[in-house]
Amino acid sequence: MTHDPGTANEASAAAQARVFRNLLLAEIPNLRAFAASLSGSMQNADDLVQDTLLKAWSHSGSFTPGTNIRAWLFTILRNTFYSLYRKRGREVQDTDGIYAERLATPASQESAIDLADLRTALAKLPEDQREVIIMVGAMGLSYEEASEICGVAVGTIKSRVNRARNRLAELLGINGVEDLRPDRHSLAVVKQGRLSSISS
Repeated sequence: MTHDPGTANEASAAAQARVFRNLLLAEIPNLRAFAASLSGSMQNADDLVQDTLLKAWSHSGSFTPGTNIRAWLFTILRNTFYSLYRKRGREVQDTDGIYAERLATPASQESAIDLADLRTALAKLPEDQREVIIMVGAMGLSYEEASEICGVAVGTIKSRVNRARNRLAELLGINGVEDLRPDRHSLAVVKQGRLSSISS
């Protein structure tokens, strides 16, 4: 009995398409958070994510399996934003707290930093600092991945992240930038928020 190579190739292509689709779906919450940090509006963020997913699907052949799909998608999203959606001078709204919740901050002995305060502080950061603190501090991308996405040197990314952390600490009245690093409790909160976003 002979096997039809054409049928085998079609089955393989269909399987690869399913895997790619699942990878895209898993990244939607992160894409929405990053899009919100750039656009300042959840409506604009959802449009931006939709455009990003359409471009990613149509260019699936340019994605290298085994590499970081989040970084690849963030590059597409960021380029799309700067090409089509950017409106200067606009404060980040993030009324739903979609991206701010991913920068969960640990509670001090006296009280936890209010999420609204964090959103307000993030909105006051320069755009270049805000996008890298979201990528590195909230989405877990490496400095190298953020560097590739933004098209700047790794040292520039590190500098922007450091300045963003210091400025957030200053705006939030935190004693040191170490207090901005999530503890086990806040990491669990962030993880739960992501799972809720994925399942909803």
